[in-house]
Amino acid sequence: MNLINLENVAKAYGPAPLLDAVSLGLDEGDRVGVVGRNGGGKSTLVSVLARETEPDDGRVTHARGLRLGYLTQRDAFPDGSTVRSVVLGDRAEHEWAGDVRARDVLAGLLADLDLDAPLAGMSGGERRRVALARLLVPESDLILLDEPTNHLDIEAIDWLARHLKGRKVAVLVVTHDRWFLDELTDRTWEVVDGRVERYEGGYSAYVLAKAERSRIAAATEAKRQNLLRKELAWLRRGPQARTSKPKFRVDAAQELIADEPPLRDSVELTRFATARLGKTVYDVEDVSVELGGRDLFRRMTWRLGPGDRVGLVGVNGSGKSTLLRLLDGSVQPVSGTVVQGKTVQLAHLTQNLEDLDPNRRVLESVEEIRRRITVGKREWTASQLLERLGFAGDRQWTPVGDLSGGERRRLQILRLLMGEPNVLLLDEPTNDLDIETLTEVEDLLDGWPGTLVVVSHDRYFLERITDHVVALLGDGRVSMLPGGVDEYLERRAAGTAPKPGAVRAEPAPASPKPKAGGQDWKARKELDRLERRLEKLAGQEAGLHEQLAAHATDYAKLQELDGRLKEIQAEAAGVEEEWLMLAEDLG
Repeated sequence: MNLINLENVAKAYGPAPLLDAVSLGLDEGDRVGVVGRNGGGKSTLVSVLARETEPDDGRVTHARGLRLGYLTQRDAFPDGSTVRSVVLGDRAEHEWAGDVRARDVLAGLLADLDLDAPLAGMSGGERRRVALARLLVPESDLILLDEPTNHLDIEAIDWLARHLKGRKVAVLVVTHDRWFLDELTDRTWEVVDGRVERYEGGYSAYVLAKAERSRIAAATEAKRQNLLRKELAWLRRGPQARTSKPKFRVDAAQELIADEPPLRDSVELTRFATARLGKTVYDVEDVSVELGGRDLFRRMTWRLGPGDRVGLVGVNGSGKSTLLRLLDGSVQPVSGTVVQGKTVQLAHLTQNLEDLDPNRRVLESVEEIRRRITVGKREWTASQLLERLGFAGDRQWTPVGDLSGGERRRLQILRLLMGEPNVLLLDEPTNDLDIETLTEVEDLLDGWPGTLVVVSHDRYFLERITDHVVALLGDGRVSMLPGGVDEYLERRAAGTAPKPGAVRAEPAPASPKPKAGGQDWKARKELDRLERRLEKLAGQEAGLHEQLAAHATDYAKLQELDGRLKEIQAEAAGVEEEWLMLAEDLG
């Protein structure tokens, strides 16, 4: 059954049309992802489909009795609203409590919120979850979503994808979250130059088909084609290739990526990073941090070495941004020490857009930091890098005050990179960036030799630019996750991760308990053994970092040491997991 039809629809805000003679349709069961550059017309297309925006020309037809749900980028609620009034209206408790879908939505999105709490004063993430719950509780034939993952953490994004996959409803979604697109959609629409180009499959299939079209036509500019080839190389070699997520046959891409080098030469980058940073980057020893009267970290120990590329995950409020601020020195511990290497040149991208002179031109704002830098083995001018990040031609002479939020974010990232830091702390760097810009940022970071810590809810971005993942699970420590984001979600779902703010105080000395057949004594003895093993592994890891620094010019030796370091880190993660499980059993 056809749900919505567009016939020769046109819409413009200025001289260049956002939609130009667009004809397309949505049918029952369709799962469509919409991609394209910021400002290219994606939100306009969705608004026209929903009949919230009237086209300048053409016709929009809805099926009779269509039940349509539409989530915009802005979450607007009536004054004085509560969570209950917005999501459930005046439904009696026994009525919605007997609705399986309502219970699922409330448990998945609003479990930590009081239904009678006022929406005024809630965070952006909380308001987004309420808006999604309002949309998902009723029955719908078609759901239109405009950037639904904004302000959501990884756990909520995972729940939303699973929920939508399990419902018999057509979905059209605009998002820059490539993992979400691959997980949910089976068709892709690209809005470009007033047209809507259609592709079969999710994001991975779209990348392949678009690269194939470019290869056959041989008319696409070299920069775009090279970018697609590198993206394909990632899809082939990266974590997604080890799952069933890609919806295209790998052998069809072989010709396109046969000559594409690996995304990163980890050993080579480690060698450069070690030469620039030495053996010490950050040593966080026995640190406790209090914020707002709450213990965020309790006797935490964590080390960052030269060339480490770390993704940091955790629920909202677990202290991810605070940990980055601890490293940059803007948050001081109440106990313990944070040792920063003498050669560290730090750059920290926060979630807030820094104050830039609104009267300066974009190019001037970058060149005041530096006119040219070297990334990998290539030298780039400020103008060339600006063009890569979407500031082409005259756009480089636009006053900073006239830029959009996404453009200011791109400018902020580039200004940081122009300072040639050797340690980067990135707090939600993907906010407001479109997919094309994200792939350019990833490409730049692939060749960047240094230590990198990234906080992001974008799973694709994390897997693309980092080598391992750590988590803040609410116990006041940094936990290694050999299984990456999937392991984090499994631990959260299993309930083994404490809630944020649940940091346990140091236990008071207790009187000896009677031994239960020697089992308690044996368990504590095993706990002591694991602790000694962890200390020994930490010493071995520190020694390997020293050897890496000492053999910075010996490529063969570096490969050997790098392999041994990864083995030690994996063993330490397993021992730590065993220690945590045993400690929890002892209670």
